Amino acid sequence: MAAVTASIPSAVRGRAGFGGIVRSEFTKLKSVRSTWWTLLVLMVLSIGFSALICAVTNANWKNLSGSSKLTFDATSTSLGGIGFLGPLVIAVLGSLVITSEYSTGMIRTSLTVMPRRSQLFAAKAAVFGTATLVLAVIASFVSFFLGQALLGSHSASLSHQGTMRAIVGTAIYVTLCGLLAYGIGVILRHTAGTITLVVGLLFVLPIIVQLFPSSWHDAIVRWLPTSAGDAISTTVGGNAHMFSPWDEMILLVVYVAVILIAGATLFRTRDA
Repeated sequence: MAAVTASIPSAVRGRAGFGGIVRSEFTKLKSVRSTWWTLLVLMVLSIGFSALICAVTNANWKNLSGSSKLTFDATSTSLGGIGFLGPLVIAVLGSLVITSEYSTGMIRTSLTVMPRRSQLFAAKAAVFGTATLVLAVIASFVSFFLGQALLGSHSASLSHQGTMRAIVGTAIYVTLCGLLAYGIGVILRHTAGTITLVVGLLFVLPIIVQLFPSSWHDAIVRWLPTSAGDAISTTVGGNAHMFSPWDEMILLVVYVAVILIAGATLFRTRDA
């Protein structure tokens, strides 16, 4: 009997390993129609909006002031779509990855199949984060090259200082925003509430801070989650009141880590 037991693969006679959970979550993610629609919207809106900005900028170049021309950032302009609309679109998917299972009751099935909640939580985050990063990198590079083509003689190249950092960093920023939404979704377990809160953090809060007196705004702006996206995509000039681009990204990583840790703790301790 011992010999027979030993010959049975561990995945059959015991609990599924982390690799099996990842494969299961990947299958689940790609089999949901909303995933493909959301990723399509991410690509189309991000690239399309970036192309529109660059085309309009090039067409109206002669109407720009002298100072605007001197401080013009071709790289940041071409990444405007992915940097601005990308977080909004991916936040929806990040929310649905987990909240849809709670709304349909599918989370009970998932936990029955995989009772090790910490590994399930990590697998969902890993699969979603990896898929988002790959698509965001592609969207960033396409937006950059298409944007530079539309900017004509006012374009930048990959060899320009800070260009690669801006392209890759913007993709990382979008991915982190998605993981932020995923973590908040685990905490709230409600799709509309999660999307509302993420939109508030990423879009409404910066507007509110803009209304503060300049001294307050200058002291607060560096601590906003969106400052990471602004700083990492900028290759000309920059905001003196922000941290360096990678320091802003590290700050965003800390925010996301805190949310994910809180989400993982609640996911492990609360009833489904």
